[in-house]
Amino acid sequence: MVLLTLLSQPCAGLQPYDLLYDSAVTAFYRSDYSAVVRHMEAALSSFSTLRSCRVRCRLSCQEQHPFEVHFSDLRLFNTVLRRAACINACTEETVGAQSMHKVSEDVLQDFNRRIPYNYLQLAYQKLKMPDKAAAAAHTYFQANPEHVEMGQDLEQYKDQRGVRPEHFVDREARLHQRYFTDAVKLYDKGDYEAAIVLFEEALVEYFKADAECRALCQGPQKFENHDHLRYRYSLHELVSDHFTQVLHCEHECVRDLATRPGRLSPMENYLPLHYDYLQFAYYQTEWFEEALQCALTYLLFHEGEEFMTENVDYYREVLEHDRKPREEAAWYLRRHKQELELLVMGSEIMGADFTEGNYWSGTGGRDDSSRIPSGTGGGMEYVPISDKKNISSAVLRKQEGGPLVYDHVRLVKNSAALNGSQRVLLDGVISEEECSELRHLANSVTMAGDGYRGRMSPHTPNEKFEGATVLKTLQYGYEGRVPLKSARLFYEVSERTRKIIESYFLLNSTLHFSYTHLVCRTAITGQQDHRNDLSHPIHADNCLLDPEANECWKEPPAYTYRDYSALLYLNGDFHGGEFIFTEMDAKTVTASVKPKCGRMVGFSSGGENPHGVKAVTNGQRCAVALWFTMDPLFRELERLQADEVIQALDTQSVWAHSLTINPKDEL
Repeated sequence: MVLLTLLSQPCAGLQPYDLLYDSAVTAFYRSDYSAVVRHMEAALSSFSTLRSCRVRCRLSCQEQHPFEVHFSDLRLFNTVLRRAACINACTEETVGAQSMHKVSEDVLQDFNRRIPYNYLQLAYQKLKMPDKAAAAAHTYFQANPEHVEMGQDLEQYKDQRGVRPEHFVDREARLHQRYFTDAVKLYDKGDYEAAIVLFEEALVEYFKADAECRALCQGPQKFENHDHLRYRYSLHELVSDHFTQVLHCEHECVRDLATRPGRLSPMENYLPLHYDYLQFAYYQTEWFEEALQCALTYLLFHEGEEFMTENVDYYREVLEHDRKPREEAAWYLRRHKQELELLVMGSEIMGADFTEGNYWSGTGGRDDSSRIPSGTGGGMEYVPISDKKNISSAVLRKQEGGPLVYDHVRLVKNSAALNGSQRVLLDGVISEEECSELRHLANSVTMAGDGYRGRMSPHTPNEKFEGATVLKTLQYGYEGRVPLKSARLFYEVSERTRKIIESYFLLNSTLHFSYTHLVCRTAITGQQDHRNDLSHPIHADNCLLDPEANECWKEPPAYTYRDYSALLYLNGDFHGGEFIFTEMDAKTVTASVKPKCGRMVGFSSGGENPHGVKAVTNGQRCAVALWFTMDPLFRELERLQADEVIQALDTQSVWAHSLTINPKDEL
């Protein structure tokens, strides 16, 4: 039924959503808000429809060209080729030119982060349509709870005439999550019959969403660790590598479906909880047959679990007969088990490191004080699925107040004055002359998007980011493109910063450079009138900040090996751009730092120090950004190469002949 429902969804010719998005953004900056709404709504519709069409085509072609139980190599590749041809034809027929259009990763990321709704809420606000603005703002805020200004806008919308509670809807809400949440509310009120209806609907939508997620995994895979021109694997190894990545993607669907927008970790025990709630709700309505079946289904996920086993015994005693677990869950778990076995095998073959983790851990909050069937406590606690701990730093020391190493450096504020821990604010780290020289260097050597995979505006469309690494700067100095003296100053200043941090925080082990970046952010003229964003959103440097749960999860893609961070400012002649520390909620500001020449803020990199940068609304803000690690395995490769360059220069060696600089080695 799930597959038939997906295949029945219609598609039509589409305009590329990234072009519509670009038209909407362009209209926004010329204050044509009607055009913003027209193009942005069309872009969102195109994005959603394209996704649905891809799911439809892949599932349809999968049904038309199934793999045989027994087949030869030729039959296998015959099926693969026919399925590929089917998908291409289906997509071309239903989507049209859109199917051949390649969308950039930046635009795709914007849609996944719901950035279009930020533009929409501002446009609807200007058009005096507060109900639609409230819906757009609410939709954006669900996936971006750290956005302080949007939270404030939502509070203002609540007080506006014509805006009612039902206007605050999440336009991107997943049906399976919405039904589940609403069902829990009814359950907690004791309305068990209504809760049963919604829990059952939630299960239908969950399995439908699971099929969609897995279908989207069937697309092209990225071979990030390989240069495809030098890819030397045989055909079968290549196929194995591809399908291992597909399997991993499908495996991650379990996590994805249990993770709500704006959350970084999935809900514990998510799918099994449906059957736990249902068994107790059916018990309360005296539908014991269904209660027994749901209890047995729960035990498929948690075999031998004590309380549910007691419930099963109770239901069997009342009914005087047995039932079987629900087939949709039994089939789902059989497939999941086969998928895990293949994934582990594929990971071993390709040399990957795969850890299964426990996807169904948790108890559901039961009360064991009574013999009658237990129900959940209704709590929906968000916890990490893996065994990684939400510690801020494994090597974090609580000491501070050591020597500042250099006579000209002055302590301005310690942790207590900055309302936190492992924080320090210093002045006089570099002189006015050194600031001027490094700013001149930055304007000569930095490139837009350097350090951000080429993205000119990685954090906000209203500012341009430019950067340069130490090695690149030294290379430019040797080539005569910038003064070699200035390039060496960048290197020496970063070393000066490392020594200060290491000494002040009384570290008993060596700090190594993890990444060093000379970076400037420039306010883009004509794009400052509607600023309600940050120059750099609130985040932590070595963990994934979860503001709503007040946690910071030390797991990829965070740079979990970073231990200390520092920002050395080169100027203060700009508007905005204050550095701020916040509480874990990413809203409550605990300290604010106004940049100026020679000022440095240093802090430990974990969840104890969430921070961000306020919007730069005029001018250019330049700084040396540094991250350090105590683990020598994560030393910055470019820094090691830069050390060799300096050593070679000091010994009058011709380093260009003895050192090969590969741009791909840049971090």
